[in-house]
Amino acid sequence: MRIGIIGAGNIGGNLTRRLTALGHQVSVANSRNPDTLGDLAAETGAVAVPAAHAAAGADVVVVTIPLKAVPDLPDGLLDGAADDVVVIDTCNYYPQQRDGRIAEIEDGMTESRWVEEQLGVSVVKAFNGIYADRLLARGLPVGTEGRIALPVAGDDAAAKAVVMALVDSLGFDPVDGGGLDDSWRQQPGTPVYGTDFDAEGVRRALAETAPGRGPDWVA
Repeated sequence: MRIGIIGAGNIGGNLTRRLTALGHQVSVANSRNPDTLGDLAAETGAVAVPAAHAAAGADVVVVTIPLKAVPDLPDGLLDGAADDVVVIDTCNYYPQQRDGRIAEIEDGMTESRWVEEQLGVSVVKAFNGIYADRLLARGLPVGTEGRIALPVAGDDAAAKAVVMALVDSLGFDPVDGGGLDDSWRQQPGTPVYGTDFDAEGVRRALAETAPGRGPDWVA
């Protein structure tokens, strides 16, 4: 597949490494300019591009940037993408640590629903709760005991299936996390966030999650 990755931090960088290793054609962008991604491009074979070009021809676009930066993405970001492009949102809301107050989220909107509204296209929530080093070191073959599982939430069944297949190809068990309005169950501060649970553990953690944000996750 042709995959555009917007954001070259810990998650974006390691997804670039893993997805190129699997044979996907990856374009990667950051908030600065392609020249700053020369080392990553040389290491992986990915093509470093401006953010405005990251989605050109892409079947999948991964948005993995600070949440507060999503509204600043270029207008028409997805105009050149495939008609059925799948957009993956890995972003998390850190109001105290980084993002400041986002009123809609504070009022109860899920983080990914807010991202969807900013982008104007359906998104799938995934890869937001895994530590970046796990993407490189902890992928395992299907059926291996202790294989880490990742929740995937979204409203578009076909798009979610694409993302779940990608998760599986990276060496992790995908777990259906429901629709996008259910994605609060995998936001920061929830029982599944930042864990290495297997599929059964992820399902149990999602089911046990209570509504509302803890004091560390509100502005």
